[in-house]
Amino acid sequence: DYVDRGKQSLEVICLLLAYKIKYPENFFLLRGNHECASINRIYGFYDECKRRFSVKLWKTFTDCFNCLPIAAIVDEKIFCCHGGLSPDLQCMEQIRRIMRPTDVPDTGTLIPSLFSGLLCDLLWSDPDKDVEGWGENDRGVSFTFGADVVSKFLERHDLDLICRAHQ
Repeated sequence: DYVDRGKQSLEVICLLLAYKIKYPENFFLLRGNHECASINRIYGFYDECKRRFSVKLWKTFTDCFNCLPIAAIVDEKIFCCHGGLSPDLQCMEQIRRIMRPTDVPDTGTLIPSLFSGLLCDLLWSDPDKDVEGWGENDRGVSFTFGADVVSKFLERHDLDLICRAHQ
């Protein structure tokens, strides 16, 4: 989450985007669940943009966020995303096929789309050491997943590690 984490979200996101412009081959930004209009509209970023500049600026950032990648693989061994895994994710090609720009639905069931569940899960799902397989998520969106799911995912895709944020 680059926004909704304090009173200077604008400075944070502008600095990160400046680094991306200055070091395009060495600096990578992935989308978090707060880089979605339906979330940052509620949790403060919209209000900060409106108070300090304009709603038009918020809409411009929304357009930018809608273009951010959802996941990345580092050195063919580290899977990176904001949230976690998805029961819908069978192959990495599914992620590659997600068209951008795209808005992210709040849940996988609100907007019938081939990628709705996958998008939401990559941004919202959480690991849970007490769960085997897939479980309900207390956040009310997506799922939790157990260590067994992680192990199977890593083995199936010949990966060593999952790197995520969403805590």
